[in-house]
Amino acid sequence: MTATTEKNNRLGEILKGMNRVIVAFSGGVDSTLVLKRAQQELGSNNVLAVVVASELFRKEEFEGAVKLAKELGANVLETEIRELEDEGVAANTPDSWYFSKKLLYGQLNRLAKELGYDWVLDGMIMDDLDDFRPGLRARTEAGARSVLQEADLYKREVRELSKALELPVWDKPASCSLSSRIPYGERLDKEKIRQVDEAEKFIAKLGVDMVRVRHHGNTARIEVAPEKMAELLEHRERVLLKLTALGFQYISVDLRGYRTGSMNEVLSEEDMEDKAN
Repeated sequence: MTATTEKNNRLGEILKGMNRVIVAFSGGVDSTLVLKRAQQELGSNNVLAVVVASELFRKEEFEGAVKLAKELGANVLETEIRELEDEGVAANTPDSWYFSKKLLYGQLNRLAKELGYDWVLDGMIMDDLDDFRPGLRARTEAGARSVLQEADLYKREVRELSKALELPVWDKPASCSLSSRIPYGERLDKEKIRQVDEAEKFIAKLGVDMVRVRHHGNTARIEVAPEKMAELLEHRERVLLKLTALGFQYISVDLRGYRTGSMNEVLSEEDMEDKAN
């Protein structure tokens, strides 16, 4: 028996004792595995996939998550949170991730209480413990369960199990809140979110996937994989026209390339430890 199989068995044992659960479902590989395994261990009638619409995530991601949950035969509930109405989120400090997750878990806990579910489950994995994740504090305060972490599962193992279960998102890239494109200290609003959303979708449609457009006031800083930079520059005029029309005066390409969490690079190790605890 492999280590991954043992962890999967442990995950099953954890889930079996939970009775009725809500799964915070984003349509990503982690929450999809949680949903599928919960259905297997508890039966679909005892599992509710809650898909949360947010101003800080793409509408297409919400719609895709709802579609996927239904394809998996899950009971689905659609709800929303208005994060930009929360001052802690809109202020866009490192603590904003905590306030965002606090809103999410608060909504999920209310639904669990109203609908008679025993636990709220999320898709956090062991890899999340090594990153800047102030949302961990919000999860712990809310009493939600990260069953993949409890089973000691890492991303590579989650993908391995998801592939074995023939889940269609087993190799789906991770996504993140659009607010992550805006530097800490610069207040969030719908217009900035719209600018980065439309800019990224436009560049992706050109065939340059895995793109981030970082919002620095009147400057757009584009991150793509180094091997994609030449391809991006082939579309230079179209990109300039589109991003200028979106309101950016200056458009740059980051020579360090695409990387997750680049806005966190300004934080010291001490800052990250303080905010995560």
